[in-house]
Formats: sequence, structure tokens, C-alpha cells
Amino acid sequence: MEHFKIPLIPQTTNKSIRFPNNIISDVEKAIEGKDCTFTAFVVEAVRVALKNIESEDSVITTSESKKLVKK
Repeated sequence: MEHFKIPLIPQTTNKSIRFPNNIISDVEKAIEGKDCTFTAFVVEAVRVALKNIESEDSVITTSESKKLVKK
């Protein structure tokens, strides 16, 4: 039996940003009929983008260190 855990809600800060109208429209289409808010979609997209950047940085760092070892 699974135990109930009270979910942790992260602290948030309100940020006002501007999106191009076509991106707003595309996001709204993507979440239409789904249990997802515009904010939740954007937050998840940013999380994924940050992970990708982190991943790319580690690949670059690894490649650079391999070049240094070869010299």
C-alpha cells in the first residue's frame, strides 16, 4: 500500500514576460483539452531547456578535457 505524502509546493515568484503572439497561440493549442496550464507548460519547457544546456555543457567540457589530455 502506498503511503500518502503531503506534496511540497515550491516557492514561486511572479515574473512578467512577453511572448510572441504565435508562440502563445501554439502553446494554447498544445495544452488544449489537457489538464495543464500555460504556466505549467512554460515552467516544464524551461526545466527541459536548462537540463539540455547542462547536458551540452558537460559534453563540451568532456570534449575539451579529452583534447587537453591528447596534447
